[in-house]
Amino acid sequence: MASRSANAAFQLGLVGAGRMGRTHLRALSDANDVKVVAVAEPVSSLRDEAAGFFGLSAFATLDDMLERTPLDGVLIATPSDTHVEVISRVAESGVAILCEKPCGVSREDTARARDAVASAGVALQVAYWRRFVPELQDLRERIVAGEFGELLSLSCLQWDGEPPSPAFRVRSGGIFVDMGVHEFDQARWLSASDFTQISALAARVTTDAASAEDPDSAQVLGQLSGGATAFVSLGRHYAGGDMASVEVFGTKEHAFSVFLDPREGESAQLEALRRQASAFADFAGGAACRGASVDDAIAALDVARKSVDQVSAGA
Repeated sequence: MASRSANAAFQLGLVGAGRMGRTHLRALSDANDVKVVAVAEPVSSLRDEAAGFFGLSAFATLDDMLERTPLDGVLIATPSDTHVEVISRVAESGVAILCEKPCGVSREDTARARDAVASAGVALQVAYWRRFVPELQDLRERIVAGEFGELLSLSCLQWDGEPPSPAFRVRSGGIFVDMGVHEFDQARWLSASDFTQISALAARVTTDAASAEDPDSAQVLGQLSGGATAFVSLGRHYAGGDMASVEVFGTKEHAFSVFLDPREGESAQLEALRRQASAFADFAGGAACRGASVDDAIAALDVARKSVDQVSAGA
């Protein structure tokens, strides 16, 4: 890791300039405390776009970026099935890592990532950005403080405006891994409890013939260790655009929030990504992790895998 003064911006290298990588670039384009200074991307058109529009040093390979650019941390936004390979290489270089969710597509993947960073002695935070939405942070504080009384029910909905590309879907792990892990992590984090039992169903509709094994909508009902139930609804056809909401019922209070509102575009996500990057910089500098850990990522993937298995068994 490059040394820097207390007032210097945290120097971040980005691996992957696809859809999510470009979203991170937009989020951090005007940040003062964290600066993306370089990008590694094998696709020349994406690499050139990042270099030209965002003014970054651009490299065709991760090794080139690591060898030629002093960095304080690396943000991984490559396809999900490459996360472990990239984490292992960055860990070898001794640089702190912020990896996009789900940090691999199985608990075995994520466990290997955990071993790699433990062996190298570097920090690894998983980018579950919902944990940095101020509205959700306030909600969690109220739940933990007991304002809701006994928690009864937690509902987490995520419906995208349209399905992702077939090329993305084939490498994403499917709807439970690609989308569901956000909601599984959010439910665990908000309720400070774990899933102990689940029941999963998927709609028998897939509009993309090339992704016939990946449904366009799925639902999960779960029991949480604290006694409440959790309902997760996932879908890829919401006419208004990308939407996410949460609803909480307790014996004393109720709350409902559309914290990702398509009428407001991506502003809530971009702000959360900025806050997440700032927290990661602190974590890389030795502070406690305020984001999701590798164990959190494994827990979310466990629920995703159980959901996949249930749907497959019932097919």
